[in-house]
Amino acid sequence: MLDTFTTRLTALSRFLPTLALGLAGGALAFWLDVPLPWLLGAMFATTLASLAGAQLRSPGRGRKGVLVVIGVMLGAAFTPEMSGDLSLWGASLSTMLLATAMMMAFSVWFSRRVAGHSLDTALYAGVPGGVSAVTGMALSSDADLRVVGMTHAVRILVLLVAIPPVLDGIGHVSLTAATPAPDRWLWLPGPADAAWLASAGVLGAWLGHLVRLPNAMLFGPALASAALHLTGVTHAAVPPTLLALAQVIIGVSVGVRFTGTSLARVGHTLVMAVLQALGLLAIAILAAWGIHAGAGVSLPAALLAYMPGGAPELSLVALSLGIDPAFVTVHHLLRITVLILLMPVLLGACRRLSA
Repeated sequence: MLDTFTTRLTALSRFLPTLALGLAGGALAFWLDVPLPWLLGAMFATTLASLAGAQLRSPGRGRKGVLVVIGVMLGAAFTPEMSGDLSLWGASLSTMLLATAMMMAFSVWFSRRVAGHSLDTALYAGVPGGVSAVTGMALSSDADLRVVGMTHAVRILVLLVAIPPVLDGIGHVSLTAATPAPDRWLWLPGPADAAWLASAGVLGAWLGHLVRLPNAMLFGPALASAALHLTGVTHAAVPPTLLALAQVIIGVSVGVRFTGTSLARVGHTLVMAVLQALGLLAIAILAAWGIHAGAGVSLPAALLAYMPGGAPELSLVALSLGIDPAFVTVHHLLRITVLILLMPVLLGACRRLSA
């Protein structure tokens, strides 16, 4: 036990410089009044440092803890008052699945015909979501894991960078979040609410793994917290400091994925990944606009719900901007679940067609 504690303490100490860089980037972005400052500031700082050759450390287990916290935060968005909006969710979820099928078809075609990747690589790199589960599944295939990982990392980076200008372009939402008063930065829920939320995080993560939920550390606590909030057991709000720290950790998690990346060696992969991500973003925008025009679904919420991948990142953006986090979370959970269940079937069908 002592060895385990020492190992974790050593890993934490090695991560602290990376965390400090992320906090500095977030603080600078906050001072410059950048949209989503703590997330984008930390992401830009660590991405640039990684591409410059800095050997940054991943949050490791710390990211899992942050996912639990984000899940509990997302669950707070599920309230009894939201029942009136559920009539629109069926049409939106169906549209999202249709858009996901179009994204999958486009990304596989692009990866095969334009980027020149193998079938296995094209399939696993093209899945619009569930990067952790997809990467794990790709280990037992003939896919190029470097291309798969790089494509998913670049896609998340492109989506997060695109969110502020796209939302600003479509209107309907203010990107200028109100700055909490100094005393609000130190606010925490009361002991009873804190106990309920902690229980939701611990039990939700355990149950998520037990029932094999995709991204169990995020969606398990989210569902447990949602149950508490829907039943009125607690109405605890999100502490601003905790939300800012979660954004920094997630931003750092994206940036450190580029550690050890040589632009000269993987330039082609990076360019192809960016172009593919832009194509998928265009499909998401069209689908979101369609469901907004046809059924009156909130355009910003539909856009975040339909974006291909990055469930923790996109749900956190929805939470940070107050864009219907419950709606966005449910859509990403359904998408990832369907994709993981259908991946073996899709892989087998594509192999038979190409034989």
